[in-house]
Amino acid sequence: MSTILLRNGRIVNRGQIREGDLFIRNGRLEQVGGQLDRRAAIELDLAGKHVLPGIIDDQVHFREPGLTHKAEIYTEARAAVAGGVTSFMEMPNTRPPALTQELLADKYARAAACSLANYSFYMGVSNDNLEEVLKTDPQSVCGIKVFMGSSTGNMLVDDARVLEALFSRCPMLIATHCEDEATIKANEARYRERYGEAVPIECHPEIRSVEGCLKSSSLAVKLAREYGTRLHILHISTKDELGLFQNDLPLAEKRITAEVCVHHLFFQSGDYAEKGAQIKCNPAIKGPAHQAALFPALLDDRLDVIATDHAPHTWEEKQGTYFQAPSGLPLVQHSLNVMLDFYHQGRIGLERIVEKMCHAPAVCFQLDERGYLDEGYWADVVVVDLEREWTVGPENILYKCGWSPLSGHRFRGKVEHTIVSGHLAWSKGKFDERKWGERLTFRR
Repeated sequence: MSTILLRNGRIVNRGQIREGDLFIRNGRLEQVGGQLDRRAAIELDLAGKHVLPGIIDDQVHFREPGLTHKAEIYTEARAAVAGGVTSFMEMPNTRPPALTQELLADKYARAAACSLANYSFYMGVSNDNLEEVLKTDPQSVCGIKVFMGSSTGNMLVDDARVLEALFSRCPMLIATHCEDEATIKANEARYRERYGEAVPIECHPEIRSVEGCLKSSSLAVKLAREYGTRLHILHISTKDELGLFQNDLPLAEKRITAEVCVHHLFFQSGDYAEKGAQIKCNPAIKGPAHQAALFPALLDDRLDVIATDHAPHTWEEKQGTYFQAPSGLPLVQHSLNVMLDFYHQGRIGLERIVEKMCHAPAVCFQLDERGYLDEGYWADVVVVDLEREWTVGPENILYKCGWSPLSGHRFRGKVEHTIVSGHLAWSKGKFDERKWGERLTFRR
């Protein structure tokens, strides 16, 4: 019988911080709060450190199958757990892409054999697999992913009839990457004419432009409103798109929700001069006015969820010219730390970080008994020392690609322990891989 007792923590849950203990038995939170007169196989005195629900990242790219020179489910799930992410939802643009139920099942089977974190995978959409998409089980799959703009893997869906049929017939959550392809291609042609192949990286937010984002997001919202679709728009990056989203309903009642990623909060276009293609991603990191507008929208609930869009590439791949260097940043190990930076700056409270990174993804995706430190729920738990300082560097970067755009940054706040479905998977810098994570399920 597996038991864990966490003593003397500061428990952050449901908008409150309170002192107390947590008792975990057989993967579940049996008792939460107060001084518990219990004994357990593993007992940890937390000495006032903060206890959070496990982070749920609703958008990652772990590159398996077919792109495992960049990343693997095994390596990236380990990095996630070390950073306090206990559950992930992974994207279908692998090789081959997850466009059939059989290929989707293969990814689940692989994760069951090697993922230290809890897992789910999106079913992918193409211009010709709608009937296959509609077979997806809403209780065991996080959602349907549609690329309404091309990105890594080129799974672009640009047939208006397919989009209309999808939005009108799909009963489960549709997650969209929104950038208008025609706008991007026209911008690429104009910059190629000006610079040839030597387009400066600083031009990326002009090529993957504000106008392209707004046009595509507006189309997705229009379709969702017309058909009552459950729509979740990923990685909002512009102030212009914020008017598409409402904050006058509880999250559980919203039919249209939106995500912001940590890199769009942390970086802005002035950082291209130093970081170059390290921060090239789709949609692009844009100017300071857009960065500045995202945080207020997060705090007033126009933006509902914080995620990473973790998308690793090798260092060598990132050294190419503008058109050669692929888009994407490795981030899943450091998302909580980025938000703790904002906490220490006084820009967001711990309760709101937990709301946006734990509670909100659970509500948004209707996750079954996760996202909260509630008795009876799965024990996905993160213990954080808010005062411990450390610097991101090669010796502690756990991504398979071996680099981070945050390298050299000094963070205040460190994950000490991560419990995944009742298993102490990460403790004081060491992994325990005797038990893998669980497949996520959904109340739909």
